[in-house]
Amino acid sequence: MTVTDAPRDTDTETDTDPTTTTHHRRAFALLGSVQITLIFTLAAIAVPLPEIGRAFGLERADLILLSAAYGLTFAGLLLFGGRLADRYGGRRALTAGLVLFAAASAAAPFAPGIGTLLAARFAQGAGAALIAPAAMGVLRAVFPAPTAYGKAMATWGGLSVLGATAGNLLSGVIAELLSWRWSFAVPPAVAVAALVLAPRLLPDTPPSRGRALDLPGALLATAGITLASYGLVVTDALPWSSAGVLVPLLIGAALLLAFWCAERRAGDPLLPPRFLRDRRRALALAAIAFSACATAMTFVTLSLHLQQDRDWSPLRTSAAFVPFALALLTSGRAAGPLIARFGPRVVAAAGLATAGAGLVLLALTGLDPHIPYASALLPGLVLLPAGAAASFAGAAVLTTHGVPHERTGLAGGVLNTAMELGPTVVFAIVLTFGSDAVSLAATGAALVLVAALNLRVQRSRPSRSSSLPQGATQ
Repeated sequence: MTVTDAPRDTDTETDTDPTTTTHHRRAFALLGSVQITLIFTLAAIAVPLPEIGRAFGLERADLILLSAAYGLTFAGLLLFGGRLADRYGGRRALTAGLVLFAAASAAAPFAPGIGTLLAARFAQGAGAALIAPAAMGVLRAVFPAPTAYGKAMATWGGLSVLGATAGNLLSGVIAELLSWRWSFAVPPAVAVAALVLAPRLLPDTPPSRGRALDLPGALLATAGITLASYGLVVTDALPWSSAGVLVPLLIGAALLLAFWCAERRAGDPLLPPRFLRDRRRALALAAIAFSACATAMTFVTLSLHLQQDRDWSPLRTSAAFVPFALALLTSGRAAGPLIARFGPRVVAAAGLATAGAGLVLLALTGLDPHIPYASALLPGLVLLPAGAAASFAGAAVLTTHGVPHERTGLAGGVLNTAMELGPTVVFAIVLTFGSDAVSLAATGAALVLVAALNLRVQRSRPSRSSSLPQGATQ
């Protein structure tokens, strides 16, 4: 699974033109690199976070907020970012998001204190919330044929976990050899390169001028998701019964309920309720959320375990995840052909079950510092990414199936929201179990349950392969 694994557009006569095919692959590589960078930026401070805390003299609560700042605005603004992409056109929204992302990313490494760094991380998340759904809208324009688009989404689904893996691997290496500030060097470089190449490689996507922005819905969704996410994040430092947790959680939940009621009455809602009523799409989004949580939890838990319990350096900690990255790449490359043969739901379910087994193995032996790495951590660090990559690929195809062109930004916003909120919500809940091992095992069991539900829906509903893209059939 690499950004060059773009599909050939076999549904159109452009497949006979080698120049056009090469252009499509380059466009996919550009969009894929941007998507990887968005998630790389999310994960880039995970390993060097203790070093940042020492540099600025931060308390635990400050570190939690710094770690979550990017994700809070990213998740909170994604739905509105999707509407802006649909309303004004994917490439135009992508360009605007890249400008904001590049500016914020360039400011982050020069931050003199925690206030400036927090502001940069919040701004990065806002830019990412516009980029992610816009990139999916442009991707739809690059591959308008159903066959090619289905294959593109099979690859696209795994790019985010690849970005998270790269962020965790490279941040440790950079922190060890240079400084944590150099962890912020990649995002502005990629953003500037994308701004330069976009006019040459990406098609100009038409705006949907007749669509309203639904500003009331956008305000309710953004405030509700951000407040609820913040309330869940701070449970790592505060008890659930404290005002610091309950107040943002309750206000956020109330705002999200108001958003849902407002969307049911809106003429052109930000998130049409029927979009989530399809059980197959809802379960695909659940697969994305839980898979994202599994990978994020593994990185956080094992990074702390290796550095605190085994006294490993950041560089050695990053090296421990190299098998994770190799298994991820191998599974990602195999996901497309497997989806073409068995269908996205079967591949997603098998991936979830495999990832769940990997988490259970890590829970049983991985956190014992007296058991060698090869027998304690390695089996789980291979099974988990292999399953997660397959799950992401199949679920991404299912989430975007049947979505009209003018709603591609919506689909991108919802898909990325599930990816961002999954770790926040599930991680906060399982942390109440107290033990890291129990939390890993509980998440693994949840992955297996979602896999079973996906297969049950498949058996209970007639196959509708004629309505699905070729290469992504049920």
